[in-house]
Amino acid sequence: QVQLVESGGGLVQAGGSLRLSCAASRLTFSSYNMGWFRQAPGKGRDFVAAINYNGARTYYGDSVKGRFTISRDNAKNSVYLQMNSVKPEDTAVYYCAAHARQFAVVTTTATDFSLWGQGTQVTVSS
Repeated sequence: QVQLVESGGGLVQAGGSLRLSCAASRLTFSSYNMGWFRQAPGKGRDFVAAINYNGARTYYGDSVKGRFTISRDNAKNSVYLQMNSVKPEDTAVYYCAAHARQFAVVTTTATDFSLWGQGTQVTVSS
């Protein structure tokens, strides 16, 4: 079964750091762009970061630019999100996702991603 499994979420104080991981199984991982999205209670799913299939290009949402870093290790079928200088407004469920098509142009739209993990909760205390 093709799946994505996130880990690394938890409770962190404002100004602290957290690293999220997402492991893919039964997916030709190195062929797909990957993304991180987040959803806060009562809000829609927002784009956080994306990385192209070979890791050469990265994209970030305005609210996390300069604080978060997306990376991938194709040998480990994994994508990561390093979160630094976190803020209470970063509190959300974080999802990793794989693009619907191989070797696609990177997009930041959730509907362009067809495979999603179950999500991991990140809570930032003030």
